[in-house]
Amino acid sequence: MPDADPYLFRLGARLTTGLAALTAPRRERHRAFILSRQNADGGFSGREGGSDLYYTGFAVRGLAVLGQLDDSVCERVARFLGQQTRAQVTVIDLVSWLYSALMVQTAGGFDVLAGFDRDWPGRLALILESFRTRDGGYAKTHEGAAGSTYHSFLVALCFELIGQPLPEPRRLVQFVYDRQRDDGGFVEIHPMKKGGTNPTAAAVALLRMFHTLDDELCADVRDFLHLVRSSAGGFQANTRIPFADGLSTFTGLLTAQDLRLDDTCDIDRTRQFIDRLELPDGGFRGAEWDENADVEYTFYALGTLGLLA
Repeated sequence: MPDADPYLFRLGARLTTGLAALTAPRRERHRAFILSRQNADGGFSGREGGSDLYYTGFAVRGLAVLGQLDDSVCERVARFLGQQTRAQVTVIDLVSWLYSALMVQTAGGFDVLAGFDRDWPGRLALILESFRTRDGGYAKTHEGAAGSTYHSFLVALCFELIGQPLPEPRRLVQFVYDRQRDDGGFVEIHPMKKGGTNPTAAAVALLRMFHTLDDELCADVRDFLHLVRSSAGGFQANTRIPFADGLSTFTGLLTAQDLRLDDTCDIDRTRQFIDRLELPDGGFRGAEWDENADVEYTFYALGTLGLLA
């Protein structure tokens, strides 16, 4: 069975602790940047404008790890969440909405779920299970014919957040095992031949949740992380992409720390890489070639700094 304390809350507390030593001016710059992306309806924008559940979730997470999720922000986010009644949803929408709702309730006391009846966790569990595919994993949408490693991880997170047991966990564990490749990493979808940093992180997190990770698999992951470690100081998304990025650096470092693979990361060079992604007025870019910051990559960069601390 998964751990009783939800993964996202454990991770958030860990990053908040790591970021406690961040200087006040630096903290304020990134707080101001994230808040600059909040709209009149209470939601947050990505790069294309308009409030979006996905980016709202990352903005909430970013402000939370900075210790800056105050009542006024929570009230506006709660109002936005209460207006989201889409008929068609994705797994990403569900986890973004649910995590944000629980965070604004915890931090600000605004209960978006107050109008729901007692049976809502069970009904949501049925919706989540409707994303399951024949291979034992979960797809992004109901139209998906094959499971996705990342979206399977998101579904498991949702089950944790609503306090419901994930049905047939052995099927999901076998699905994850089947996504490992000869390079030691894991792939996002079955046809892929080479492992990726982010699906590997999702696979490792899932296997840890269900206590099905062994020493041989940890050694395989160590070998894979050495393959995607960049000379620039971060991690690459896979061996075919020649540059590091903020997302892969966060997930690669998190995986290495969780498995205690101390030889897979140079802390000083990784910190220097993240520093190069930081913009003077706040926010972080996704990679060194990127020109603009957004709330998603700002969260990943702050998360990496929290882990490095």
